[in-house]
Parts: sequence; C-alpha cells; structure tokens
Amino acid sequence: MRTLYKEFIVATLFILLSSMIIAFALANTVYFAFTKEKIDRQNVAVAEEIISSVEQTHDSKKAAEGYLDTIAKLGYQMVLVDRLGNMKSFGDDFADSALSDEAVQTVLNGEVFHGMRNFSDRFLMMSHFSNKLENTVGAPLQLEGESYGLFLRPTNKMLFSDMHMVIAGFVFTIAIVSIVGVILMTRKLIRPITQLTEATKAVANENYDYELRISRRDELGQLAQSFHSMQKQLAHNDKARKTFINNVSHDFQSPLMNIQGYAELLQSGQPNEEDYQEYASIIDREARHLSSLTKQLLLLTSLDQGAYPLKKKRVCINQQLKEVIRKIQWLLEEKGIELSYQLDECYITADEELLLNVWENLLSNAIKYTNESGRIQIICRAAKGNIEVLIKDTGIGIEKAHQEEIFERFYRVDEARKKKDGTGLGLSIVKEIVELHGGKISLESESGEGSSFKVFLPE
Repeated sequence: MRTLYKEFIVATLFILLSSMIIAFALANTVYFAFTKEKIDRQNVAVAEEIISSVEQTHDSKKAAEGYLDTIAKLGYQMVLVDRLGNMKSFGDDFADSALSDEAVQTVLNGEVFHGMRNFSDRFLMMSHFSNKLENTVGAPLQLEGESYGLFLRPTNKMLFSDMHMVIAGFVFTIAIVSIVGVILMTRKLIRPITQLTEATKAVANENYDYELRISRRDELGQLAQSFHSMQKQLAHNDKARKTFINNVSHDFQSPLMNIQGYAELLQSGQPNEEDYQEYASIIDREARHLSSLTKQLLLLTSLDQGAYPLKKKRVCINQQLKEVIRKIQWLLEEKGIELSYQLDECYITADEELLLNVWENLLSNAIKYTNESGRIQIICRAAKGNIEVLIKDTGIGIEKAHQEEIFERFYRVDEARKKKDGTGLGLSIVKEIVELHGGKISLESESGEGSSFKVFLPE
C-alpha cells in the first residue's frame, strides 16, 4: 500500500525533476535559437576589434604579444597560431589545446572560424562553457608581413555574464513549474479531504445515502473506506433506532389502550361480577406486561451505556439452571413438555443476577415456542477453557434468513411469534449480557424442527 509520505516524496521529486527537465529544455531552445548565435557574433566582433588594434598600432610581433597579454587579463583566453602551427597562448590555459588543421587553414585563408557557434562536444548548451581551444572564434591577423590566426574566447566567468538571461530564465522556469506542480499536488491531496468534509456534513444531516467517490490506495483511501463503513453502520443504526422507537411506541400503546378501555368499562358500573373479575384480570396482565417491558428497557439501556454495576462473584452455573427449571416447572407441566438435562458442575466469575436473566429468557423462550408434548434439552459442561450451555427445543424453529436478526431489539420472525406474549427484547438482552461477560451466543435452527442456543462463557 502506498502512503501519503511516499506519495509526497515521489511527487516532490517528480516535480523537481520535471521542472529541471522543462527548464533545461526551454533554456536550450532559447540558447540555440538566439543566444548562441548572438554570443558568437559578439566574440567575432571582439576578435576583429583586437586584430584591428594590433594591425594599426603595433608594428612588431613582440609589441603585439604584449598587447594581447594585456587584453587576456581583462577576461579572455587567446591563442596566436602561425602558418607552421606554432602556438602562443595568452591568459589562462585551455583544458584541451588541440585544434584541427581545417580550423587553422580557414583562418589563415582570411576567413572567420565560428568554433563557438558550431561546437557541440558537450550536452546541449553546456558546451558553451567547454574550455577547449576548438570552442573559440578565430580571425586572420597580419603582423610583420606574416599571416596569423587569432583564436579567442571569453573566460567562463565572462560567459556566465553573457548567459545571465538564459540562466535567469532557467531558474525562473524551475520556480514556475515547481509552484504549479505543488499547487496541482496540493489540490490532489486536498480534494479527497474536501470530499470527506462534504460527506461528513451530509451524514451529520442524516443523509446516509451520500455517495463518497474516493478511490485511492493510501491513508486517505483507507479513511474513505472507514467512512463508508461508518456511513453504512450509521444508516443501519438509524433504521434500527426508528424501528426501535416505533416498536416501543406500539408495545406501550397496545396494553395502555387495553387498560384504558377496560378501566372505562369498570367505571361505567354496568359489568356483572364475572365481567368485573375478567376486566380486572386483563388490566392486571397488561400492567404486568408494561412493567416487564419497562424493566427490560431500563436493563438494556444500562447495558448499552455500560452503566450497569456488575457485581461479580463465583457462580455455580448448574445450580442456577436447576433453580430456573424449578421456577418454570409449572409451565412445562401445563404444556406437557418433556425436559431433559445434563448439568456438570461448572463455576465462573460473573454477575449472578444477570446470568439468571440469561437462563430465564432462553428457557421461557424455548417453552413459549415449543408446541405441546414437545421436548427441551439442557446441557451444561466445561469445554476448552469455556463453559458451554446448550438449550435445545423442538419448537417452531427459525428460518435461516431471519437468524442474523433474531438478537435485534423488538425483532419477531413471523406472525407465529408475534402472536406470542413477550416484549421482543429478551434475546437482545441475553446477547448483551453474554458479551458483557466476554462470551458469545450462537443459534442453530431449522424451521418446523426447533432451535438450539449455545452460550459460551470464559471460566
């Protein structure tokens, strides 16, 4: 995976390299189109002026050499060549004093040698600074009746002065290209951040369908993926919240309406003793249902917020299960359900009251959805550092499509389950309590064949 650090380094190096290449290319274009020819003409003019001065004012070779030596001190390198090929240097020595016979013959024949204009021994415009005798201009000189060739070039210090516009353009181009590159790179880095900001605002306004289009393989890409996951989770939570509110409202409204309706019937003074007892019984049942729902909601809220004060101690699981079995024995007998159990002695450190809530919910759930003459099996055993509790029934079962949502609040699988008394919070409370103790709960079920809940708790 790429990182922003690597991207920044690579982008910076790319910008610098690109700016230098562009600047060098542009400088070379300007140099070859304008500067090279201009400098060659200037140096030819200087050479001709020096030659004119020598021929007019100096009648001896010795005097001319003294004059050329003086001129050389002003910032020139010169070589005087006679017909025999003898050379006399003035000023700094050349790095390479080789000179072609063709160049010498051209000058001795009275023509100008354009060595600087035609020199290309080095890379592009850098040849301008090559300290070679061939990188000069040459002009014919007559002295004491003899023909000479004067080859001349400014020192590199003077050449830099002549090239200042090209060099300045080179630096300016690097600066401009670098600035543009930095702006583009910054824009590329900032764009996804701006998109994330807009997406955040949209989500803050509960627009969970906002499409975030960021496809990167760096930290910003990871952030976008995390944001997308958060967006999906928030959308799911929002839907769950609204469903929860609707379900709570419905589950409160129905018993309240029943209580209100039967209370009005009682207040009318019309019911007989039998009806009176029936109405009072319904009001009592609905009030108990509301009380149970309220307690479970409060418990669930406390568990969600981590506000429930856990009172952990050493708990014997098999004894808890036996206690719950004794409490619900009458329900088993009423429906003619056969109960079998295998309870090994198992201890864990946990909140005793909360664990009782787990077993009561699971067992009452099994009884509720198991038909008459059905069977329920309970197993408690130690397994690989965990305590495993299995509660299996031969009830109506749950289709696989609904098994993932069975632990959600107020979730009821189908009409068969909706008709049963209950709050729809039991299994969600069970899951919260189990996970609060570092355990997990799983479900295996087949529609029409029954369900099997497995609870795993660390010892």
